Amino acid sequence: MTNRNLEIFAAAAQCGSMSGAARELKISQSSVSQAIAEIEKEYGVRLFERLSRSLYLTDTGRQLLEYAGRVLQLQEEMDSFLNGASEHGSLRIGATVTVGSCVLGPLLRRLKDSAPQVRTEILVANTRALEEKILCSRLDVGLVEGRVEHPDLTVVPVMRDRMVLLCAPGWIAGERDTVSPEELHELPFILREQGSGTRAQLEQAMGARGVCLRVAGECCCAEAIVGCISEGAGVSVMSRRLVERQLNQGILKAYDIEGVRLERTFDLVWHKDKKMTPAMELFSGICRQFEAQEA
Repeated sequence: MTNRNLEIFAAAAQCGSMSGAARELKISQSSVSQAIAEIEKEYGVRLFERLSRSLYLTDTGRQLLEYAGRVLQLQEEMDSFLNGASEHGSLRIGATVTVGSCVLGPLLRRLKDSAPQVRTEILVANTRALEEKILCSRLDVGLVEGRVEHPDLTVVPVMRDRMVLLCAPGWIAGERDTVSPEELHELPFILREQGSGTRAQLEQAMGARGVCLRVAGECCCAEAIVGCISEGAGVSVMSRRLVERQLNQGILKAYDIEGVRLERTFDLVWHKDKKMTPAMELFSGICRQFEAQEA
């Protein structure tokens, strides 16, 4: 059995159909069917029940899928190691939306200046999505602002970040720089989507003070939230460094929330079993150096 046939089998199992696996792998449906048939014929087993054009794993198929996950992850790690050991190393980096908007660009520029031979692939998504990609070895490393608790992931803080309440100037009455938690009850909040680290930290901090936020809107794009609140559609809580330009231009006004410290870290995350490649170690060092120079 070849690794390619194993990859095709795993894709079919995850998609639940041969057509879905064909689309994901960008091959013909007949190639998917042939690969699965070759495994079944070679070992004299049945991997799927084929019912109403859908595939359902047999007991043998379920056990093989577990083995396939381990074998394919090891293959990914071996490829990553060999790429990292060559003069043309590669690095697949995930970043959350806040990180991607305010610090990823400078970090990538420094990485390119230090090692122009390293090829990079970038994915910007929320914390939960990046966690899943790192767990299945689709990313080498992630830089996230959300809490990561999966036992198979290594989490190392590399940067500090401060969040503030934001709105259009004059939207909150009075000449002041703070608001009380009690004032937040009736404010319309425009927040990131569920799964966002920024939103999770805000809801946890407010819940501890007995504050239930009124969510007037959700956006998966930080720029969309800034656009809405700058036009007076509501308020939000975001990283101060993300909106420094708008604050300096007077487009937005920032407030601290009395008695609530909305401070966090940007964390570097990778699979605990993954061998650190030279490219990963270089990127980690660049992140730490960036924080030190900002302090």
